[in-house]
Amino acid sequence: MQYTPSTDTIDLDAYFQRIGYSGVRTATLPTLEAIHYGHARAIAFENLTPLLGQPVLLDLDALQQKLVNSGRGGYCFEQNGLFCEVLTALGFQVTRLAARVLWSMPEGIICPRIHMVLLVYVDDIPYIADVGFGGLTLTTPLRLTPEIQQPTSHEPFRLLKVDDTYLLQVHFGQEWQSLYQFDLQPQHPPDYEVSNWYVATHPKSLFVNSLIAARPDTDCRYALRDNRFAIHHRNGKTEQHSLTTVTELCAVLANEFRLTLPDHQDLENTLHRLIQPDASGY
Repeated sequence: MQYTPSTDTIDLDAYFQRIGYSGVRTATLPTLEAIHYGHARAIAFENLTPLLGQPVLLDLDALQQKLVNSGRGGYCFEQNGLFCEVLTALGFQVTRLAARVLWSMPEGIICPRIHMVLLVYVDDIPYIADVGFGGLTLTTPLRLTPEIQQPTSHEPFRLLKVDDTYLLQVHFGQEWQSLYQFDLQPQHPPDYEVSNWYVATHPKSLFVNSLIAARPDTDCRYALRDNRFAIHHRNGKTEQHSLTTVTELCAVLANEFRLTLPDHQDLENTLHRLIQPDASGY
């Protein structure tokens, strides 16, 4: 497969309107922090496209059409792919990275590098930016400094380093839990095309078989797995709901996740299959 560089350009006006940002457009830390937070809150993590059996396209024109113009969300390759283009257009130095997911994985399991992370330099200081990690998406970029607790607008995070590998952890549920590990080897668009094809089409892929949506808000995080909806409040309280009708499920996707649902002939049937009796765990 041969990669052809994109000739598309990012529409910053449309993007900033989408995330509700009206500040300055300079490559500074306050700008990075503001648009990182705005993007995470406005553009939900969701996998309706592969769930409906449609291809997940990563070229800039497709990303803008879906995430900006059509009111949709996406997963890491789409979210961070778009965010990378925005940051680059603003003058930031950005390097694409790849991570192995550890969250919810049995200890000792080695996963492929199927998560996209961004390394962003501000005044020669490196930061990690990531607007596409589902239920625990960063709301604030993290300084690439190991062994320190870093506050965000939601949970505190930290980076640990072993040799040339970094481990991202979150303080969640009264303990530090590992999210993913990565190194600083630069990645290129063709690298993500291979991983994207795998997670979007493999018969056993979670994104092909289950509905997942997540969005952080001012004082909580919304999470959806099939018909199981949770609201994780910043004070530690969690509300859980089992959605029992397609209408209820669509309303949550539209209201809490701020999604414009795709006009797809199989959407209702696909969502109907997800309406199941209560199941434990969120």
